[in-house]
Parts: sequence; C-alpha cells; structure tokens
Amino acid sequence: MYTFLDSFIIYLRVEKNASPRTIESYQNDIWQFIDFLAGELKTPGEKIRPHQVDRLIVRKHLALLQRSGLKKTSIARKMASLRAFFRYLSREEILTENPLLMVSTPKLEKRLPEPLSQDGAWALVQAPDISTPAGLRDRAILEVLYSSGLRVSELVGLDPGDIDLSLGYARVMGKGSKERIVPVGSYAIKALTMYLAGGRPALGGKRDAKPLFLNKNGGRLTARSVRNIVDKYVKQISIQRKVSPHTLRHSFATHLLDGGADLRSVQELLGHVKMSTTQIYTHVSKERLLSVYEKTHPRA
Repeated sequence: MYTFLDSFIIYLRVEKNASPRTIESYQNDIWQFIDFLAGELKTPGEKIRPHQVDRLIVRKHLALLQRSGLKKTSIARKMASLRAFFRYLSREEILTENPLLMVSTPKLEKRLPEPLSQDGAWALVQAPDISTPAGLRDRAILEVLYSSGLRVSELVGLDPGDIDLSLGYARVMGKGSKERIVPVGSYAIKALTMYLAGGRPALGGKRDAKPLFLNKNGGRLTARSVRNIVDKYVKQISIQRKVSPHTLRHSFATHLLDGGADLRSVQELLGHVKMSTTQIYTHVSKERLLSVYEKTHPRA
C-alpha cells in the first residue's frame, strides 16, 4: 500500500500543488489507516493491496477513531484524507470500486466565526507601543491582518517587494500557491511606512532583503510568533475571549459585509475558491442584524 501512497503524494505535490502542511496531514492520516489495516488483516503494510479494503473495514476504522475520543473535526479531516486517496486510486483505475462511497462521515456542527466588534478591532490594532522597533512591527502586522484579511501564513510569507505602498496593494501567495492581489488600507499603509523607515532597520533588516516582517534576530517571523504577538495585545487590552490572527480575518470579512460589500467581492479578497466558504459570514451578519432589531424595534 505504501507504493500507492507515494504515488498519491507525488500527485498532490505536482498536480494539485498542495501545500507542505496539507501533504503532511494527508500522509499521516493515511499512514495511520495503513497501520490499522495491517493489524486487521494480519499483513505487513507494504503487502496490503487496495482491493483488500472494503466498506466494512473502513467503518471499523471510523468506529475506532470515534472511540478514541478525537474531536469530530479531526475525524472528519482523517476521513477526508482517505476519501481523497481512494478517489485517486479509482481515477487511476487501480480500484474498480471505491469503498469510501458507502461510508458516511459524522456531520459536523456549523461553527460560526466570532469576529471582534469594530471598536474591539480598532482597540487591538492600536495597542502596540510605536515608540519601539518591535511596537512599530506589531502595529504594522495587526493593521495588515485587519486591513487586508490575510491568513497568518500569507502575512509571514510577505517580502518588501510584495507591497506597493503608493498604489495601496499587496501581492499575496495563498493556499495552493495561488497568487492574488489585495488592497491595503490607508492606516495599514501608514503603519507599514513607519515600520519600514524605523522598525525594520532596527531589527536588522536591509532595505531590499527578505522578509518583510522580522523577528528580533533579523529572520522571518513564524506563524506561531504572530499568534504570540496577537495574544500579547489581547491580554494588554483585556479582551475577555479567545482571539487569534484568524479572528482579525473573520472581522475583516464581517465588517465588509456589514458595510454593504457584496459576497463575491469578499470571496475574492479572502481568496476563497468556493462561495460556500464565504457565505458563512453572511450568517454572522444576519445574526447581528437580528440582534440589533430585537434590541431596538419597539414591537420586535
């Protein structure tokens, strides 16, 4: 079975242009399944053939995952990995029947994003002390996250040449190495200008060198570092809830829709492939609208 997994990983990397993180996730999930098969079939993993897998053994694996105490989201992800793998085997005509077609995944509860209020987002981005190089950097990071709705991976991947301050645009490499152009707001441009002039040089960055956002040693900031930065200012201004860099992305989308932006434009700005992914934000806005109505209308 491992030979087929190797072929699938090459397919993901070359044809689907999947990110390293996605590939690692698929690989680990399928390895786990092969280990399970080896125990059930009493056969070494390398000697197992795809036709030996039927819907009953897949359901056994699903039941084991459920008993292990994993969250529904983790189980759904693992099953999605298996579906992709067996779909590939069927398309390559290695299998004549796909056993996963007869296995349903437990339905997940829809979790609506929890954006900050506009006042909360405003307070968070203004929290850093811009009298220090790190503060200038942090202000620029928070402003860009909220101004452009970037994923944290997109933010840390930025280089100075990706930002056009005069036109107010940034070139972003999104999921699946898909490039898009996003606007950068006036407050973010001001914060970036101050950071590039005073903060970045002090952190050891040469004007044209990569990357844009630097750590204290002059290297590229990691996604974890950005999460720590957000945590720091969330605690500083005493926001009594969990807030992550992605919360600012949620806030970006929700505040655009609240302000009258159309769904298609928000989809483009977020870099979503499917409209259905963006539509979840309309539920947030509708709930907020209903809440305002109930609080303010005399006969609500």
